[in-house]
Amino acid sequence: MLSRRTFTSAGLAWTATGCGLGPGVDRTRLGRSSSDSNLEALAAKEGALRIEATIDATTDPQGLEDLLDSFGQLYPGIALDYHRPPSRELHANFLREATAGLPTADILISSAMDLQFKLVNDGFAQSYETPEKPNLPAWAVWKNQAYAITAEPIVFGYNRALVPPADVPASHDEFADLLRRKPDAYRGKVATYDPERSGTGYLYYTQDLLLSRDTLDLAEALGRLQPKFYVSGAEIIDKLSSGDILLSYNMVSSYMLARQGREPDIGIVFPSDYTLVMSRIALIPRMAAHPAASKLFLNFLLSEQGQLLLARRYMRPIRTGVPMPGTAPPAEVLRPIHFGPSLLANLDEFRRRRVLREWRHTFES
Repeated sequence: MLSRRTFTSAGLAWTATGCGLGPGVDRTRLGRSSSDSNLEALAAKEGALRIEATIDATTDPQGLEDLLDSFGQLYPGIALDYHRPPSRELHANFLREATAGLPTADILISSAMDLQFKLVNDGFAQSYETPEKPNLPAWAVWKNQAYAITAEPIVFGYNRALVPPADVPASHDEFADLLRRKPDAYRGKVATYDPERSGTGYLYYTQDLLLSRDTLDLAEALGRLQPKFYVSGAEIIDKLSSGDILLSYNMVSSYMLARQGREPDIGIVFPSDYTLVMSRIALIPRMAAHPAASKLFLNFLLSEQGQLLLARRYMRPIRTGVPMPGTAPPAEVLRPIHFGPSLLANLDEFRRRRVLREWRHTFES
C-alpha cells in the first residue's frame, strides 16, 4: 500500500495517494543503488519525509509530483510531506524553525543558489556522500554537503508570431544592438526579472556582470525603451504569449520549454556568446528529523530514473548520460553559476546597494 502524501503549494493544500508512474517511465529501471538497502531499513523506521522545494507552482503546476509518485512506489513505507514555497520564504521559514528549535524540513531544494550556500556556510547542512557522486560533474558537489540536481540554461524568449526572424538576437551583443537599431519597434515590449525585488533576477544579472562588462551596455539599451520588470517568471511568459511583450531577457529555460510545448509561438534562444546555467541545489539540514529518508530521496533525485523524471519536466539533468528532450545548447557556450563562496558576495548589502544603484542609473540616464 502506498503512503498518503500531502502536497502544498502557494497556500493551497491537497492530498494524494500514490498513482502510476505515468507514460514513458520504464518500471524495470526503478532499481535501488547498492547502498540503499541499509538506508531503506532506517528510513522505514523513520516512516516520513518532509520536502521543501522551490518549483514555481504558477509555471509548473505538477512540479515534483511525478518523481514523488515514483519514489513512493519504491519506498511505500515513507509518508511524504511536500511543500513549494518561494525561495526566500523557504530560506526564512527554515531559519525561523531552526532558531526556535522546531522541526525543520528534512531536505531543502532551491534555485536560490546563494541562499543555499549561505546555509551550508553557516553550518546548517550535514555531510553525506551519495553513491551517485561518480556520475556527477565535480562542480555539482560542494564538500558532500550540497548537490546540484539540475543544470538549467538561462535563455532569451520571444514571440515567434510577432518578432521577425531577422530580429531574433542570437547573443547578448545582438540583443543590445537590436534595441538600439529598432527602438520604436520594441519600446515597452521587452521584459525581465526586477533585480531589486527578485532574488532570481538579481542573481542572474550579477552573474552576467561577472562574465561580461558589456552587460552594462545591454542594460543601457534596455533602459532607453521603458522595459517591463516582473518578480514572477510565469507573468513574463504570459505577457510574451499574449504579445504584450515581444522579447524577454534572462528566463529559466525549463519554464519556457514547458510553455513552448503547449504554445508554439513561444520562442527560445540559447545565447551563442555564453549561456548561464543555474542549478537547483539540494541539501540535508543538520537537524533533519528523518536523515535516512532524506539520503534515500537525494540518491533517487540523482539516480538515472530520478534525473529522467526531472528531464520530463524540462529540468535539464545534472547527471551525465541522461537524455533531455528538445534542442541542447553547445557545451562550449555553457557557463554554470559556480556554487561556492563567491555567491556570498551576492548577499553583501553594500555590494547589493552598489549594483542596484548602477542598475537604476542606466535607466535614469
